[in-house]
Amino acid sequence: MKVQRYDKVMIMDYQETSEGYLTVDAPITRPGVFPYQRQDGTVQMEAKLPDDVFSDLTIQSARSKAVTDGHPTEPVTLDNHSQYAKGLSHTDSRVENGMIKTSLTVTDSGLIDKIKNGDQREISIGFLSDVVAESGTYNGDNYEYAQRNIDINHIAIVEQGRAGPDVSIRNDSAAWQLKNDGGGSNMPKYTIDGKEYEVDPVVKSRLDTLEAQKESAEGKAKDYDKLQGKYDSLEAEHRQTKTELDEAKKKDLTEDALDKKVQERVELVSGAKSFLGDDFDFTGKKERDIKEAVIQTVNPDFKGDEKSDDYINAFYDATVERSKQDGFSSTGENHLHTGNEYSSDAALQEKQQKRLNLRNSK
Repeated sequence: MKVQRYDKVMIMDYQETSEGYLTVDAPITRPGVFPYQRQDGTVQMEAKLPDDVFSDLTIQSARSKAVTDGHPTEPVTLDNHSQYAKGLSHTDSRVENGMIKTSLTVTDSGLIDKIKNGDQREISIGFLSDVVAESGTYNGDNYEYAQRNIDINHIAIVEQGRAGPDVSIRNDSAAWQLKNDGGGSNMPKYTIDGKEYEVDPVVKSRLDTLEAQKESAEGKAKDYDKLQGKYDSLEAEHRQTKTELDEAKKKDLTEDALDKKVQERVELVSGAKSFLGDDFDFTGKKERDIKEAVIQTVNPDFKGDEKSDDYINAFYDATVERSKQDGFSSTGENHLHTGNEYSSDAALQEKQQKRLNLRNSK
C-alpha cells in the first residue's frame, strides 16, 4: 500500500522572470534516514536508499509536478490541480551532488509574496512510496523501514522555520507524515520530563533520531540477551551430551575389555586342564600361577620365583605348542609316542587317562 510522505529543503535563492513569476533551482530530496511520525504520534525511522532515490521512477516523477502553497490534505490529481497548483516544476530533474535537483516556477502572486517576504522559504516534496519493514544502517544511522518506489506527487512551498535559515531544515533533513493540517505553522514539540517544548524542526529531527536509535539499541540488547541465554543453554546441553557419550564409550570399552579377559581366562583354563587334569582347583588362581603349574608338569624342578612374566608366558606358550605337535601334554617317561610301542587301543587310552589325571605334587 502506498503511503504519503513530506520532505523539506530550504529555498536559498530564486530568480524573477519578466512576467513576475519566480523561478527556483533547488535540491528536493536525497538519500538518508529520516524520522516519520505515525498517526499515533510515535516515530519510526525510514531510509531513502540511493538505489531508490536515484531510480528513474523517482527522478522522472519530479518533472512537471504541481507547486503548491503548503501541503494539500490529499494527493494532487487532474481533478484538483486547478485548486492546489500555484506553479509547476520543470523537466530538468537530475542527480547532482548526491541529491535530486530540479527547477520550478511559482506563478501565484500570493505565494510569490510569501516567498519574497521570507514567510515561506522551504520546499517540501509530497510523495507516495511503499514502506517496507527492513532493518539496517545507512551512513551510521539505524533504520527500521525502507521506502521503495518513491513517486513524487507535488512540490510544496511551506513556512520558514522560526529559528532562521542557519537552522532551517535543508536537503531533506527531516520528514513528517501528513496529519491533515494543510502543512500547519506550529513548531514541532518535544517532551522532556513530561513537559512539552517547542523546538526547531532540525533539533526535533535530531532528538527523534537519537531516541529511535536508543530504542533500537535497547531492543537489540534485549534480543542479544535472549540469544545469549539460548546459546548458553545449548552449550550446556552439548557439554552434557558429550559427557554422556564419553561415559558410554568408556563403559563399552570396559565391557569389551571384560569380555576379552573372560574369554582369555576360559581359554587358559581349558588349555591347562589337558595338563593339570579335572581335579585341579583353578579357583582364585592367577594366570601366572596356572601357567607355572602347567610348566611344572613338564619340568617338575622348574622354579619361577625370579622369572619375569614374559619368560613365564613364553615358556607356557612353547609347552602348549610342543604338546600340540607331539599329540600329548608332557614329556619324559609319560610322553605318549606314536608308533607300535603300544599295540592295544585300550592300553593307549589307559596311558592317556593316567596322564590327564596327574596332579602337581609339589
